[in-house]
Amino acid sequence: MLIIVLCIAQYLFKNIYLHKKVLYILLEMKKNKENTNAFLIHISAFAGFMFPFGNIITPLIAWQTLKDRSAFLDEQGKEAINFNISYTLYTFLLTIIFIPFALGSLFRNSHNLFRHNNFNFSFDFNFSNTFGLFGLGSVAGFIYIISIALVIIASLKAKEGENYKYPFTIKFIK
Repeated sequence: MLIIVLCIAQYLFKNIYLHKKVLYILLEMKKNKENTNAFLIHISAFAGFMFPFGNIITPLIAWQTLKDRSAFLDEQGKEAINFNISYTLYTFLLTIIFIPFALGSLFRNSHNLFRHNNFNFSFDFNFSNTFGLFGLGSVAGFIYIISIALVIIASLKAKEGENYKYPFTIKFIK
């Protein structure tokens, strides 16, 4: 009788152990799928290189379709969208600010251009004139390089299941 009880106990223990192991694997697969989807939400910002405002529209669409699956995906989607809107806004504002400097440096010596007898248009490439022209491009380029690096970092952190917060992000979507 003892042998029958031990056999039944061993059978039940094996089934419980296997059941726990299967549940653990299924939970890990679900967590891995969430991490992959969060990775894709962040990395979809690179669609901005293919079409205008793709860095905002693509993560927005991905977030809208995935936000109901888990709180992690909802939070990472909001973070990605807020970051992309913020950095697009920063780039736009810097462009607006630098346009007068660029135009001013281009036409600083243009008083010779409009003389009646002498049509002489010359570029004087000293530091004060070139800062306006190249300052805009270098500042905007610097912001885009930072943006690319932060999107890659956030994507890798999300793939590992970590909650990443972008710096200097305005919370448009809460």
